[in-house]
Amino acid sequence: MIRPIHFAVLLAVASALQAQDTPTERAAASQVVKKMAEMQQSLAVPTLVARLMRPNAVRDAVAARARQLMDTELLAMSDDLTRHPEVGFKEERSVRILTEFLEAHDFIVTRGVAGLSTAFVATYRHGTPGPNLGVILEYDALRGTKGDFHGDQHSAQGPTGIAAGLAVAEFLTRSKTPGTVTFYGTPAEEMMPPPSKTVMHDAGVFSGADVIVRSHSSMATERAAHGFGTCCLNIDGVSYIYSGAPAHQMTAWEGRDALTAVIHLFNNIDAIRRTLRPETRIQGIITEGGKAPNVVPDRAVADFYIRYPDQVYLTQVREMVDNAARAAALATGTQVKIEPYGSMRDGISVATLNEVAFAYLKKFGGTNVQDEPGKPQGYEETGSVSSAIPGVGFSAHTSNGGFHTYEMESDALGAVGHTGFVVNAQAMASLLYDFATSAEYRALVQREFAGTKALFGEYVAALEKAYPRPVVKAP
Repeated sequence: MIRPIHFAVLLAVASALQAQDTPTERAAASQVVKKMAEMQQSLAVPTLVARLMRPNAVRDAVAARARQLMDTELLAMSDDLTRHPEVGFKEERSVRILTEFLEAHDFIVTRGVAGLSTAFVATYRHGTPGPNLGVILEYDALRGTKGDFHGDQHSAQGPTGIAAGLAVAEFLTRSKTPGTVTFYGTPAEEMMPPPSKTVMHDAGVFSGADVIVRSHSSMATERAAHGFGTCCLNIDGVSYIYSGAPAHQMTAWEGRDALTAVIHLFNNIDAIRRTLRPETRIQGIITEGGKAPNVVPDRAVADFYIRYPDQVYLTQVREMVDNAARAAALATGTQVKIEPYGSMRDGISVATLNEVAFAYLKKFGGTNVQDEPGKPQGYEETGSVSSAIPGVGFSAHTSNGGFHTYEMESDALGAVGHTGFVVNAQAMASLLYDFATSAEYRALVQREFAGTKALFGEYVAALEKAYPRPVVKAP
């Protein structure tokens, strides 16, 4: 028979083993995983969740206010934004609607922050010294072959976040609780170069936030595991720009074909895929390939996202792709310029926020619940902010379609979307209430975040040893 204390330790270790994406990561960083398990044991997260889930009429009133805001005004705003999609850095109408609402509800809005015309920060006019509760708002649409569309439901993220943040801000003023709420309007989530959140982070826009929350569309009610990671793998965004020489296609030997070089690049990448670890993803498109079929293209451009679950092996993948690009230029007598334009890296995911958020999503009626935690990932896609400031993403079931689909856009206007958005708003408001009113909770979150962040260097060092480079001798 297993004693309860030993059983608890085993549970903590089992949870930690889920803390990284790949078997290589888990094996190579086993000592880091063990330390994370020990930290989770000391945090007693299940006990924390049970304590915060106790009946609390004041908290529930804040959540009810978030629901009221959604039902009376903000679901309609979400529908309106869904029907008027705007792609990244062109979200003028969406930003105007969101910021005018915030200004009408006692927030001071600063537009065009970090040099991005459709980025903004909204600070609560009645905020006081205390915890700074941050809420990320997104609003950009996807670029589609049939036109721009909200196939990732970013149209709902602004209204949902506003409902949660405004409900909490009103509570802070009404109860004279120290603290404030800050909204961060982050454009162009679906676009590089470079990620807007990284630009805003580098400009110090998020400085001073004690916690940040964000909602996102989802096909299930779920939460991330704790650890290091990102939603969409570590990414290098790179353009490969080829320069050749023009000629008439009837005498193509008098020129140098840049488009042929790009085609060689794709073929070279396909040739090396079998030598790369199976988790590798290399995704590219041709953005320029010439202007007329009877002229040898003297310029061609390929745009690639190069992805891997961790940044260490990604370095090797990137080197091989860059060499494939150089080889294509050499084979075709062209020149290539390798132009990196953006990157996304691991964020930090903390159980003291994830598990409380998940409990609230279930409390307020989230459907299609997935009880097993998913992979570890920061609450925002770039890793820039989520590796520097603790936070959590809320993912209630909001669609029966897949990400980036017309079905997901349709669900944003229907019952499944509306229900999930309201659940997200109530859950976000509840967690922000807990964070604002409990110094003990804030300290626990900060302890886990700081501890996990401190382990990241050990994690990277361990992975450096896990991906040895083969020795290739001269023939």
